[in-house]
Amino acid sequence: MTISTPAQQDGGATILEIGQQPDVWREVAARDDEAVTAFLRDVIARPDIRIVLTGAGSSAFLGEIAAPALRRHLGRRVEAIATTSIVAGPLDFLERHTPTLLVSFGRSGNSPESLATTALADELVDDVWHLILTCDRDGQLSRAHSGRANSCVVYMPDRTNDTGFAMTSSLTSMLLTCLRLLGPATADDGEALARAAEHVAGLQPDIRTLAKTKKQRFVYLGSGPLEGLAHESALKMLELTAGEVVTYFDSPLGFRHGPKSALDGDTLAVVYVSTDPYTRRYDLDIITEIRAQLGQDAVTVISTAPIPETHGPAVTLPGLEGLDDTLVALPYLVFAQYLALFTALEHGKTPDNPFPSGEVNRVVQGVTIYPMTGNGG
Repeated sequence: MTISTPAQQDGGATILEIGQQPDVWREVAARDDEAVTAFLRDVIARPDIRIVLTGAGSSAFLGEIAAPALRRHLGRRVEAIATTSIVAGPLDFLERHTPTLLVSFGRSGNSPESLATTALADELVDDVWHLILTCDRDGQLSRAHSGRANSCVVYMPDRTNDTGFAMTSSLTSMLLTCLRLLGPATADDGEALARAAEHVAGLQPDIRTLAKTKKQRFVYLGSGPLEGLAHESALKMLELTAGEVVTYFDSPLGFRHGPKSALDGDTLAVVYVSTDPYTRRYDLDIITEIRAQLGQDAVTVISTAPIPETHGPAVTLPGLEGLDDTLVALPYLVFAQYLALFTALEHGKTPDNPFPSGEVNRVVQGVTIYPMTGNGG
């Protein structure tokens, strides 16, 4: 059955792509990963292996979310490094004598930095393997690595190749796939996450009410993997509102060291509460501190369990007990996506194309990739 795309003022393709995520996650969680697992098995078994998670923009922040859980699960060196950083300074990040698994995330795989990063790794690292996670079967990155002995290309479900400007289902499907292949995620986790995301979808009227306040500043705070989530949340709001609101992200502890100066009466702070009992204490402290300064309604709290009444209300997502922060970041992110979308609509933006004049493009353009040799610089 063909579903017609809503009008832009009703959310366009973006609202459909946000809403399809629970079903997409179920599909991803049920996949047979045997061939990919076989490719990865010997690589991961190397005690000296270095795993680099890379991408640009949202795809880079995906790595920030995933890296801590992969590091603990695999007992290996796992780092999240943006392609934009690697391309600008490859010798700062690529190590010739360190065997490396480069995990590349790309919705289309057509970003110039994505291709350049894998080429630089091939040139500058003696032993390198590539795991490509992408949504576009015709993308340049997948074509460049298909059929190579040291590469494995994994495609997300076709419908995750988002047509909207901002990455939504593309991002979360790549994150969940990464956590299935290299991390702690199981098929049962996929179902729990999908149910939590459906709960978030049921909160759309409340999120719309929150967006109607038309706050001019949004601050997103989270610890560990949830700081990567805060990074992505801030970008999502900035993108979909075409920069009309100011956004910032940090950890609850880091926020006090100067950035807290950004708070004013027109700020909404979103705090993602950790599932770790120790880390959670710091989250609760910053919630209390900001609410004491700006009022209870100035902070929106997202948690997997109720917080003490003394800290005020929270949006609680059910069924996520015992899951790592990296996993609960998935349904948390759905909340951030809806909040960004509805805020953009309140500002009169077209969510599928917030920049109709082309100042910012869905796939980055205008980037010149320079060779490592013969630079003359």
